[in-house]
Amino acid sequence: MAIAEAQLMQSVGLIEKDANGDVLWVWCYPSVTAELRELLLRKCCLTDDNEVLHTFVFGQHRRIWFYITTMQVQEPSVLTKVTHFSIVLTAKDFNPEKYAAFSRMLCRMYIKHGSPVRIMEGYIAVLTKGICQSEDNGAFLIRDYDAKKAFLIGSIRDVVSLFGMETVILYTALMLKKKIALYHPRIESLLEFTRTLPSFVWHRQDWSILHPFVHLSDYELEALKACTGYVAGFTDSKVSNRTDLYDVYVNLVDSEITIAQHAKEALTMGKLHKEIGHLIIQSAEDPEKSNSQVIKDITVKTKEILANLASLAKDSGNSRQSKITLEVLKQHRFPPATENFLYHLAAAEQMLQI
Repeated sequence: MAIAEAQLMQSVGLIEKDANGDVLWVWCYPSVTAELRELLLRKCCLTDDNEVLHTFVFGQHRRIWFYITTMQVQEPSVLTKVTHFSIVLTAKDFNPEKYAAFSRMLCRMYIKHGSPVRIMEGYIAVLTKGICQSEDNGAFLIRDYDAKKAFLIGSIRDVVSLFGMETVILYTALMLKKKIALYHPRIESLLEFTRTLPSFVWHRQDWSILHPFVHLSDYELEALKACTGYVAGFTDSKVSNRTDLYDVYVNLVDSEITIAQHAKEALTMGKLHKEIGHLIIQSAEDPEKSNSQVIKDITVKTKEILANLASLAKDSGNSRQSKITLEVLKQHRFPPATENFLYHLAAAEQMLQI
């Protein structure tokens, strides 16, 4: 099992900043494409003009996750001409805690020996054995990092305390596989908040919708636009003007949620949304409940909605394919906002017959 998990790793790379202030991609194993290398250099804080050190960042591009740990070189050191460096790991899975721990260990090896050979040896040890021993008697074991635990890190309670009843807009957008863009100038705040949102649709357990660290570059936006729906994080406030990138825009600094004009019809709120909103708030504000229990409460409600949708498909006499038509929805005389939501939800769940 540990070896299978290790096979999710794709590559390890090294970026250095020298005493002259030049930032260079100096080494990688086994290989990284020129395009991905350029993207990873952009994500690495060493290329930023403001010189703020971000010790760990992560993100996704075309189903490849990247994890970057950056350190300042303290004197005395074998790295005489280097002031800072970053270890870059790419992988197929979302697990920030796993790759943060592993990259920190690789960083310590590099600081001590000043050779990428030690990084490669550590990487291959995890790839082949699922374990990497460090010289200070510590060890990194890949089996210690469960994917589900990574999904549960994050706090729905924090989302609710920031947005209150408007949290239901985010829930609805996620259920309907809409495009959500979030802005915060501080990357750490952005990463922490965005990673929580896919847990609102726990029944899918799909963190591939998460793109927590996106630049407004054509190369990245082209990949993002190819996705059906997503949660995308930006540190550039100019994203607010890019309505082609979102159905819902979230300004985390001002705690504001804006629905784009073109998405207002699909995201019309009604009695059902109010009911869901109250359930989310009631669960999140219960001090006795853990984050996973809040997720469970929301998931129970979600499954109830999906079961009702599936029963409508059976009512239509189309149970073999479980498809729903607009006519069937109209026969049930739901309130307009509920009918609208169920119609778009059926489309998102691929249960709609047009």
